[in-house]
Amino acid sequence: MGNASSMLTQYDIEEVQGHCHKLFSQHEIVSLYQRFCQLDRNAKGFISADEFLSVPEFAMNPLSQRLLKMVDGLNFKDFVAFLSAFSAKASVQQKIQLIFKVYDSDGNGKVSFNDILEVLRDLSGSFISDDQREQVLTQLLKEAGYSRDSYLMLDDFIKAFGSSGLKMEVEVPVD
Repeated sequence: MGNASSMLTQYDIEEVQGHCHKLFSQHEIVSLYQRFCQLDRNAKGFISADEFLSVPEFAMNPLSQRLLKMVDGLNFKDFVAFLSAFSAKASVQQKIQLIFKVYDSDGNGKVSFNDILEVLRDLSGSFISDDQREQVLTQLLKEAGYSRDSYLMLDDFIKAFGSSGLKMEVEVPVD
């Protein structure tokens, strides 16, 4: 699986469906496999950071460098599992888990003031100063009952975003 010259068997499709909690139909998995094979230019069975950057929407994303750390070297099953957080069928909790991983760039299971500040810097660029970002973030954390020294855990993200009606969807083109 993952080589452009190979085909997905029914077993492969069902295995991938299980790996992504059945958030994609069999038809969508076949379409995703075709896209995966297009991105896997050297038919290595995984997608490199450079291959991900060949997708214009990905390359233009202000968080692309953070996302690259999460996707570099994914095989097909893990590629689909990563994309499953963007499925319309994914739960809010699955979407929040992905957002948490974006903020928790060192993978230590907690998000610090500086982790959030880095994401804000990536998102806002030079539109606001570092001092303004720090002031806004300090005030936001204070209003939520946290301080600059607090570490946010996944449960904190779930509490904060859980009832927000979070929308994070990617359309899977099905031929």
